[in-house]
Amino acid sequence: MVRFLSLVAAAVALPTLACAFVPGINNELNKAGAVKPIATAPFVKSDGASSTERSAMLTQTELPEKLYFKKEKEVPKVLGGIQIGLRKLVVVTGASSGLGLACAETLAKTGNYFVVMACRDTDKAKKVAEERGFPKGSYVPMKLELGSLQSVRDFVANLKAFKSARPLTHLICNAAVYKPTDPEPAWTDDGFEMSMGVNHLGHFLLVNLLLDDMKKAKGARVCIVGSITGNTNTVGGGLVYPQADLGNLKGLESGMQKPISMADGKPFFGAKAYKDSKVCNMMTVSELHRRYHQTTGIVFSSMYPGCIAETALFREKRTWFRKLFPLFMKYVTGGYVGEAEAGERLAQVIDDPQCSKSGVYWSWNGGAKTVGRWAEDGKPRGAGGSGGEIFENEQSDAVRDLPTAKKVWEYSAKAVGLDPKEMCKDIDPLSLD
Repeated sequence: MVRFLSLVAAAVALPTLACAFVPGINNELNKAGAVKPIATAPFVKSDGASSTERSAMLTQTELPEKLYFKKEKEVPKVLGGIQIGLRKLVVVTGASSGLGLACAETLAKTGNYFVVMACRDTDKAKKVAEERGFPKGSYVPMKLELGSLQSVRDFVANLKAFKSARPLTHLICNAAVYKPTDPEPAWTDDGFEMSMGVNHLGHFLLVNLLLDDMKKAKGARVCIVGSITGNTNTVGGGLVYPQADLGNLKGLESGMQKPISMADGKPFFGAKAYKDSKVCNMMTVSELHRRYHQTTGIVFSSMYPGCIAETALFREKRTWFRKLFPLFMKYVTGGYVGEAEAGERLAQVIDDPQCSKSGVYWSWNGGAKTVGRWAEDGKPRGAGGSGGEIFENEQSDAVRDLPTAKKVWEYSAKAVGLDPKEMCKDIDPLSLD
């Protein structure tokens, strides 16, 4: 009877806790949370402001109208090959906080990786790396604003200048924004709704611009962080309103340019925009695998790290919520995982030999397809939370919809202005059927 009441309580709470199933979001672009916009005058003259100053302003205001300024373009770092040495080279987006930082720290401290911390605030990245005790000479922060396609291109150029002839071994696409309570959409520099622009389109361009380089590396891997919220065959994706649904892709087909804010062309809905972007992330992994794995040898995968209930995502919530929410996820839903463990999980997908299979959606401890079942230690198990072994999870039918995935790829390439000459030419002929 106790177990039944617990399940009922969880079911009742889920609709109001949709954000509970967001996987380790890096909130560098979501500093404002649900705060309403204030006067935008401070940003009119921000062209000369440093990235650190602008980030400080963003902790209390909405995003500025422009995210990436020409004056912020980094001078390319050089002679990186000497620093990298014999270690594997890995890029982690959103590496200055949250899941990305925990993953970068895990990889750097193995001694086997040189980590490029790709993030919007390089000063912050350097500071937190020092505070967390990253080994000296194991990392370098590099400017990447995923809300600007120009910044993505500048990052790729700077990365290539830094590493010289050394190919990139691994790419982890982790950074994301989540704006479920915003009544109106925010926009990237290129006129895309922020969630789709940063989470999907920015990463889509980044991966495609790096494939030709990565195919030269031995054992190369690309991991794009997924989410149960994009999988309708899970508790977080199937029971928590709204469900992800790309519809007929009318919005994406039309270019996703302002005022179009949703992939299905319908009115803006912040929580759904995030979920739709995650579906696109996972479809991108499937298409990368289908098009390029056999011909390049690159391993493409996605993963869900569990619910990081103590992430900075919830810093705007009341004190009672921040205290009780982790307990709810630990002892009722069973989906809780600490930030450090989540980072280890993401690092495992890149490092572990058993994760060398391409086209897989990795999960742990039941994959969050059910509310946790009580174990002998009095804690629920099987809901994707702490503990358990890694396994190949099953994606929803919607995510595995091949015709839709092909269209997402085609429309995304057009939206970001990806020239066919920039795309990897080693496409599997069988994928063209």
